[in-house]
Amino acid sequence: MTAIELRGVRKEFGDVTAVRDLDLTVQEGEVYGFLGPNGAGKSTTIDMLLDLVRPTAGTVRVLGRDATGDGVAIRRRTGVLPDGFSVYNRLSGRKHVEFAIKSKEADDDPDALLERVGLLDDADRKAGGYSKGMRQRLALAMALAGTPDLLVLDEPSSGLDPAGAKEMREIVRSEADRGATVFFSSHILEQVDAVCDRVGILRGGELVAEDSVEGLREAVGGEETLEIAVGGPSGSDAANGADGATGTDGASDAAVEAVRAVDGVSRVDRDGDALVVSCADGAKTRVIAALEDAGVGVDDFHTREASLEDLFLAYTEGDAPESKKTVPGTADDDEEVDR
Repeated sequence: MTAIELRGVRKEFGDVTAVRDLDLTVQEGEVYGFLGPNGAGKSTTIDMLLDLVRPTAGTVRVLGRDATGDGVAIRRRTGVLPDGFSVYNRLSGRKHVEFAIKSKEADDDPDALLERVGLLDDADRKAGGYSKGMRQRLALAMALAGTPDLLVLDEPSSGLDPAGAKEMREIVRSEADRGATVFFSSHILEQVDAVCDRVGILRGGELVAEDSVEGLREAVGGEETLEIAVGGPSGSDAANGADGATGTDGASDAAVEAVRAVDGVSRVDRDGDALVVSCADGAKTRVIAALEDAGVGVDDFHTREASLEDLFLAYTEGDAPESKKTVPGTADDDEEVDR
């Protein structure tokens, strides 16, 4: 079953188009990461899913219903953790959760929900005295009320320490395991990478990429990051006490330029006595050879795949790789607004 389906959706605010021609499909039980820079249209899209704003054009269907006609029924089956959640200062954490349970016409045990998010010991404290992280946990407990079919989480890790973020990820995965769909918007890309089955990236109101993280890596050319620990001059340069090839900072400017000139290298940065090189997989041996030819000793090197942050920047800064866009169920077909 399709949990979320947007077709040809456009949203205009006066002369500003926040979302344009958006096609998006999220399957039941999927954890979908929804990414984009500020102003890309993410919040507007979420508001349309929840029928808080209406699309200017196109159709929005959520849990098999038309969002513009059945918003109340959809929200009853949806748990929402909004960005910038505000509490009622004088109400306890338990009262907040009891209110959420009542609004969903559910029969959950509020203490069980509070225990699940690590707030049971603070259940009777006024929420106005909660820290930001505690408020975020409280919002998650309220979102879980009524065993929702869909969870919409907007910046769920905001204010959480590493332990809290880990607990949040575990809750997201357990909800997906029981069959719930999770629509997950976040700027903390490590969290998205850790829990999401697929990722969609918005830019300027348009979906510019959609695939698994591994699929996105392949779509941008499969670049890897080569981290090289460089030493002093190598070979005859070292024997002759050569000057200029290396120094206290490792590789000389000339050696760095030699690496930049290697076919398949897109970027070279210094990091102390190391070089960080973005390159195609087949360029690694040529990079090492270029350094050795420049008289630079290579003490050690290792590679790492492009992170989700690298991929995000590739799609949201400069020209997105048009020919590399992907959509569900395809390898290379075409297929990313905060208000």
